[in-house]
Amino acid sequence: MFSYPYPRPAVTVDALIFRLNQGEPEVLLIKRANEPYKGIWAAPGGFLDIDETPEDAALRELHEETGISGVVLYQYHTYGAVNRDPRHRTISIAYTGVFHNNIKVAKGGDDASEAAWFPIDRLPSLAFDHDEIVAGAIAFCIAKGWF
Repeated sequence: MFSYPYPRPAVTVDALIFRLNQGEPEVLLIKRANEPYKGIWAAPGGFLDIDETPEDAALRELHEETGISGVVLYQYHTYGAVNRDPRHRTISIAYTGVFHNNIKVAKGGDDASEAAWFPIDRLPSLAFDHDEIVAGAIAFCIAKGWF
């Protein structure tokens, strides 16, 4: 296999999942179990495997880190600021979806020590550029009339 002599970026996915709790939107976040940003809340997500599509990676990461499945995902933006990840050059494809049933229980798994739902107007400090990613998902969902 041919390999180019210059570095290439890594590709990640993020899954911004919302639910309506008594009509109020909440977003699902995970607490990172590993560095960088160990112990800080973030969107569920991770690295794209070489043999999967970005959407499959987002569904896989969501399930591995939160136990949540069965949500339809919509790709809404790509984030590619040069220094968004302190480890290396990383481009993230962001997905979002909404549960209209608030009974989904989340549990941290894989490299997430916790998973929890947060009202969108009371978010904790977030890792990486995930404040921007969450804000983008909220704007997308509002524009679609989902909440």
